[in-house]
Amino acid sequence: MTTAEEYVDFAERQARGSSPAYERLAREVAGDDELLALLDRVPPPKRQPNLLFGVVRLLDGPVGDYKAFRTFVIDRWAAVEPELRRRATQTNEIGRSALLLPVLAALPQPLALLEVGASAGLNLYPDRYSYDYNGTRVGTSGPVLPCSLRGRTPPAALPEVVWRAGIDLNPLDITDPDDRAWLEALIWPEHDDRRERLRAAAEIAAADPPHLVRGDLVEELPALAASAPPGATLVVFHTSVLYQVPPDVRAAFVALVGSLPGHWLAAEGPEIVGLDEHPADGLHKNVLCLDGKPLAWTHAHGRSAHFF
Repeated sequence: MTTAEEYVDFAERQARGSSPAYERLAREVAGDDELLALLDRVPPPKRQPNLLFGVVRLLDGPVGDYKAFRTFVIDRWAAVEPELRRRATQTNEIGRSALLLPVLAALPQPLALLEVGASAGLNLYPDRYSYDYNGTRVGTSGPVLPCSLRGRTPPAALPEVVWRAGIDLNPLDITDPDDRAWLEALIWPEHDDRRERLRAAAEIAAADPPHLVRGDLVEELPALAASAPPGATLVVFHTSVLYQVPPDVRAAFVALVGSLPGHWLAAEGPEIVGLDEHPADGLHKNVLCLDGKPLAWTHAHGRSAHFF
């Protein structure tokens, strides 16, 4: 896929109906030869729309008007390019906890949670948030995460989590102002509800910081998984992570995680999990899988989970 095609795909399948500002920007970038030439100077993973738009927002650039956005990127390319190269789309969207909760609550309790691609580890606290599934409330504290749930009854109670840890190439410290600013910059401009939830989740994590290990997901996983407490059900999970992992490393991870005790819970794009189909509405959706078995179509930010 060319850079232009990637931006068209983002506009059509991800931003459409969710972020008018990003949809407009992505369509304009796709037809802008000068901007595309600049983007093609950086490695392919660093050209993605979410990353570019997040970097511009981090640098206090405009995203509401394309002319102003274009001028900012070109004039400030000396600042934009190094940020693209050093940053990654570490969107720590806690709304995804609403997708995982029905499965987590149904597993043998208590749980030991190990998140791969953990960012700042905010999805390691599913037991500290509240949920609204079609008007049914689960939980009584923390930010409320709304989710349209089909094909599955909302869980009767929150899971019991006795251990939580994560792995990331560049784990973020939720108490660090720069890391916190990057997480906020990754939230799409119209999504004030997500921004408020991030801030509430940040307070929870700052009061009880997760154990985050810096390193490669394949190299670090065995030792960290082995440190989970005996008697707890180990759940290795990740959401919208593997698309950023090279295919050979991804294959090694899948083989490794399948050999571990406990369960493997993932929400990734259908092409990542080997599902040769897409939702009927044409929008981008992830597939929620347990131990490699597809369970549901899920919204990337956690707004819906439609079980098969």
